[in-house]
Amino acid sequence: MKFNKFMIVVLMTFALQGCLTEPDLKMPFRNFTPENLNDGWEISTPSAEGIDSLGMLSVFQDFHNDEDVWQVRSLSVFRNGKLVAESYTKDNSDKYTPRAVWSATKQVMGILVGIAIENGLIGSIDDRIENYLPQKLNSYPDKKDITIRQLLTMQSGIDFDNYGLSGDDSQILQQIPDNLLDFILKKKLYAAPGEDYKYKDSDPQILAAILEKITGKSLDVWADEVLFSKIGFSNYEWKKYRDGSTLGSFGIMTTPRELAKIAQTVLNGGIFNANRVVNENWIAEMVKPDVEAGDKHFGYLWWSYPEHKTYFMSGNGRQLAFVFPQNNLIVVITSETNLQGKFNLNTAVGRKFGERIAAFCD
Repeated sequence: MKFNKFMIVVLMTFALQGCLTEPDLKMPFRNFTPENLNDGWEISTPSAEGIDSLGMLSVFQDFHNDEDVWQVRSLSVFRNGKLVAESYTKDNSDKYTPRAVWSATKQVMGILVGIAIENGLIGSIDDRIENYLPQKLNSYPDKKDITIRQLLTMQSGIDFDNYGLSGDDSQILQQIPDNLLDFILKKKLYAAPGEDYKYKDSDPQILAAILEKITGKSLDVWADEVLFSKIGFSNYEWKKYRDGSTLGSFGIMTTPRELAKIAQTVLNGGIFNANRVVNENWIAEMVKPDVEAGDKHFGYLWWSYPEHKTYFMSGNGRQLAFVFPQNNLIVVITSETNLQGKFNLNTAVGRKFGERIAAFCD
């Protein structure tokens, strides 16, 4: 009888352990063959585009199996303007369901400023913002001398706090301020404009307000006219603030394939499918390293690792689109979107996946 009770306890223990076992954080790797979604991407294979298939296989297997990168959701590879490989670690619907790419929106803003200059809407990036928002800046005279360039390089000097539960970004996400632009311009200057780099969402948001003012249109509408519709960027949503302004720092939701269209346009020097949509000189200036930002550099709202010969888009949680121009290669990595601090995928770790793929290119 005691033996039976013991067996019951053992069986119950194993049963409970089975119930308490955590689910796998990532789906097992199956293959990296892309599905043709008729979304504007030509489908090819690694070998056809000069990438070693076995080498690529090892990267994708590690991407799925490495428990240290539990945050990742997708890995996609584009070479010679074609989609050659993709795999999804959490949900296969990510390939066509838009998800927040957060601050990768800033890199779109960088392109849009270049288009505004080319169209004569902005005279120079060294223009003061007072030229474009004169009535608004009358109420904030300490901000009048901030230039477009300083907004593009996060050197406005505005004391805006991106971080923390009580930070300025948190208030914006909760849509607490009545007017988004006033909320930003009311902030004090912690440094004179142009003196110091500080990553902050205030600067691209001012750029968004300027673009809406000079175009007379909602930013998402104008962006579709001059950029998105010309590159087939259609599977997206661009969020707005409750005052009606378009969120210029983190408002876009889209897919890895669509994000790659932005990166491909930049890789091609402003051309997509043989159509020029952005001035090539602007593209070259935009991705050029301008200010040091830790182990990275920052240009006109674009990130770069000059020593690793890559520039890239990046959003919170790590929504990444790495461009390796010497290899005519784009590597897109998406991750869980609502992570903070140490829980974010490390950008350098994402870069190393891209570098491994670049090493297998002939």
